[in-house]
Amino acid sequence: MTTVVTSLHPTPESLAAFVSNLPEQTPVTMLNLLRFRNLSAYKPGAPGAGIPAQTGREAYAVYSRHVMPLLKGVGGKPVWMGDAHCAVIGPEGETWDEVLLVEYPTKGAFLKMIQSPEYLAIVHHRTAALADSRLVATVARA
Repeated sequence: MTTVVTSLHPTPESLAAFVSNLPEQTPVTMLNLLRFRNLSAYKPGAPGAGIPAQTGREAYAVYSRHVMPLLKGVGGKPVWMGDAHCAVIGPEGETWDEVLLVEYPTKGAFLKMIQSPEYLAIVHHRTAALADSRLVATVARA
C-alpha cells in the first residue's frame, strides 16, 4: 500500500533548514508546485468557514489577491506562472496544476511575510484551496 503524504505548510524542521542553508542577503526564488482541490475545503469554525462553495483554483485566487500586497511589502514579486501539463520525470501519478516562481530579496523577507499577522490571517485560503503543494527554495548560481 502506498502512503500518500501531502504538504501544505512548512514544518519547523524545514524552516530551520531554510534559515541555516541559504546565504544571507541573497535573492531567493521559491518554486511552487500546486495541486488544487476540486472544491475548496474551509474547516468548520475556522476562518473562511462561511464562504460559499468554490473550486480550489478560485480559493487560491482569493489567497493570491490578499497575498500580493504582502509580497510587494517585503520586496517580493512573482516572476513566472503557468499551468503544469505533465511530469516527464517524477513519481508515477504525481500531477500538478500550476507552477509558480516567486522571488524574494532575501530569505529574511520571505520569513517576515509568512510570519506576519496579516499573512496568518489569510493563509487559510491557501490551505482550503490546495490538495497538495511543494515549495522549493532556490538561489541563482554566481
